[in-house]
Amino acid sequence: MSANRCVYLLSRSHIRYRVCASTAAVANNTTLHPTRRTFEKLSSRHSNSNSSSRPLDTSLFVPLTVKSDEGGDGPVGEELTQPLDKSELLKVLNRFYKRKEMQKLAADQGLDARLFHQAFVSFRKYVLEMNSLNADFHIILSDICCGAGHIDDIFPYFMRHAKQIFPMLDCMDDLRKISDLRVPANWYPEARAIQRKIVFHAGPTNSGKTYHAIQRFLAAKSGVYCGPLKLLAHEIYEKSNDAGVPCDLVTGEERIFVDPEGRLSGHIASTIEMCSVTTPCEVAVIDEIQMIKDPARGWAWTRALLGLCAEEIHVCGEAAAVDFVTELMYTTGEEVEVHNYKRLTPFSVSNHAVESLDNLKPGDCIVCFSKNDIYSISRQIEVRGLECAVIYGSLPPGTKLAQAKKFNDPDDPCKILVATDAIGMGLNLSIRRIIFNSLVKPSVNEKGEKELDTISTSQALQIAGRAGRFSSVFKEGEVTTMQRDDLPVLKEILGKPVDPIETAGLHPTAEQIEIFAYHLPQATLSNLIDIFVSLAQVDGLYFVCNIDDFKFLADMIQHIPLNLRTRYVFCTAPINKKQAFVCTSFLRFARQFSRDEPLTFNWVCQHVNWPLVPPKNIKDLVHLEAVHDVLDLYLWLSYRFMDMFPDANLIRDIQKELDGIIQVGVRNITRLIRATEDQRASAENTASIGLAVLDTPPPRRGRGTKNQRKNPRATDSSLSSRLVRDGLLTKELLQQLQREWVREQSQHGDDSNSANKGKKK
Repeated sequence: MSANRCVYLLSRSHIRYRVCASTAAVANNTTLHPTRRTFEKLSSRHSNSNSSSRPLDTSLFVPLTVKSDEGGDGPVGEELTQPLDKSELLKVLNRFYKRKEMQKLAADQGLDARLFHQAFVSFRKYVLEMNSLNADFHIILSDICCGAGHIDDIFPYFMRHAKQIFPMLDCMDDLRKISDLRVPANWYPEARAIQRKIVFHAGPTNSGKTYHAIQRFLAAKSGVYCGPLKLLAHEIYEKSNDAGVPCDLVTGEERIFVDPEGRLSGHIASTIEMCSVTTPCEVAVIDEIQMIKDPARGWAWTRALLGLCAEEIHVCGEAAAVDFVTELMYTTGEEVEVHNYKRLTPFSVSNHAVESLDNLKPGDCIVCFSKNDIYSISRQIEVRGLECAVIYGSLPPGTKLAQAKKFNDPDDPCKILVATDAIGMGLNLSIRRIIFNSLVKPSVNEKGEKELDTISTSQALQIAGRAGRFSSVFKEGEVTTMQRDDLPVLKEILGKPVDPIETAGLHPTAEQIEIFAYHLPQATLSNLIDIFVSLAQVDGLYFVCNIDDFKFLADMIQHIPLNLRTRYVFCTAPINKKQAFVCTSFLRFARQFSRDEPLTFNWVCQHVNWPLVPPKNIKDLVHLEAVHDVLDLYLWLSYRFMDMFPDANLIRDIQKELDGIIQVGVRNITRLIRATEDQRASAENTASIGLAVLDTPPPRRGRGTKNQRKNPRATDSSLSSRLVRDGLLTKELLQQLQREWVREQSQHGDDSNSANKGKKK
């Protein structure tokens, strides 16, 4: 086990707290110390924490196969007694299985009802199919069959077999100790060896909290910035070097050293997962600390907060995380100094929803939570003769920056932005008004279950706060919704206090899984992870992060021969498992790696069919984004297996070229959407005509066919649907026309009835 994972013994009775020399605090600045209330709260959490008596999910234990021709003593048992009658032996074994006393004894040995049944089925098969049993076992069975022995004498042999097929029974105590995650602060002895100063910069978006932390970072002799996104790390990297402070960039896919000879600079800008917890520095900045509760990535913020070896840790984030960070630092004996900030520019909630895209104004940003909504709205905006920029999560960083620059440029005709919540952090945008197209967002909870729920107050504030930023041309921001019914819901969400952070994420390390594998050599990596999480003990401050993506990749490459450490590293790769091409590429990378064949530039080019051409439709654009992700995967692996991924520089060159190709596609995204719609409509019409030809009888003269009368879509779609499809008519306008038509028809009907009554008279 590496040094940074070794247990560092720290007696709580020896934890010391520094008391501020002066009780006078700067305006809006306070220093929080552990109080009796904090201690009681923490003690309560520990008393409610998971314990070793927690029921174990035994469904995760996969029985091993024991060969029935191993372990016998030959015919010795038969020579000393007599051959065993298989039918009589079966009756004896079934009587043994039904005895409650045996089940209770087995439960004391770790076999619950499920495992007891599985072990017995295997044991019975083993005994009945064995050509020759051990002499002592054979004699005992013979005595029982003859009525001279007690059936309970089988139990020791049954347990011996059970421990062969379930080897974890013999090492359960060791496994529980390995998976004990109750004191993660002790995993970082280098950080515990120094007394760190924790400064929390708390405030909403656009309050200057990160700015003040970065100023301290730039003034220090050495420092590390830890951000949630590559874009943020790039921004700090550029700011630092522009300010004359040499700074290197470290992300999962990229390393840029300012020194031409590759020597490390005193300052590093990195993504949160890539920060070093063994390299000492003067100042560290941890951005967006509220993400410590993220179900998938929260472990990275926990690791940085507990493990960074910096004299000062500057934490930036929502005020809702202050109390929790203070509690967490109580376990390390470190005080927290809080600096509170207010928003620099105001933003207000409008009293009116937008309702129609005809009401859009320059500086508007429509926020969607799905790509399909982005495509649809972009198309409708183009129909109105307006240009719009598009930003969503799966776009390459270069394309996002290009779209942001286009939207921010006062001389560019593009004045509308359509984006996902990817704009919530990492991009500086000149937005006047945020318009929520919807308030419902798909998400994944801590258990890995997909949910569709209204956005939280924290998410709404993060997005709404992008309007009227201090550095933009708009000094005041506004937020509203597209639909009228959503506006009161948005006001209610924004009016609620942000839910306080209560837990931090943890993740099993490679070293812990390796020790598990030593005890359970036959288990798959996915199974090892499952057993680890099932046995893991965490106190009330922590939770184990969702590991579904890890298990998905582990199962995908389980059949490929890789050593455990390599397999673990492959499975931690950041992959979008929704992209089939990316998953296929991941599988091919692992297979090529297992053959000890380097993944060369030519091999990758052949795999992705390089060179690529600009997209002709949305499907092509999505594929290009997937190829960009595959190249990202190559670069990510190249920093972990340099010998097997030798052409990182060449791959980076074509990735930049691909980024340019994608930028061209996104600039023409409305044309791509239109081409996709035309292709879909053509396919639908072709299919409809084909069905009409097959299903309809010959038409009568002067009249439409029977099928045409019943189903007008058989030959072509209606005029209204074609107008909507081509973007010449919106759904809102169509509904208005329908209402007016119904009104006119009813009026016409009333007039006709009056005329008919007059004729009758």
